[in-house]
Amino acid sequence: MNFNKIRSFCRTFRIALGLALIATGFITGIYWFYLGVLPLVAGIANFCPLCIISKKCDLPKSESK
Repeated sequence: MNFNKIRSFCRTFRIALGLALIATGFITGIYWFYLGVLPLVAGIANFCPLCIISKKCDLPKSESK
């Protein structure tokens, strides 16, 4: 299994989700949608706090040569 593809998909998904939530909040005027900043920042920084809590997103450690 290629974990780099999964990780890049998750990053792209977080950025798209964050932008979609922010745009929805801007259009509707509902301020709760501005929480889309959280997945947007997580996607840009390539850091997911949910992965740390759940420990399900860990990538296998590469072997040292």
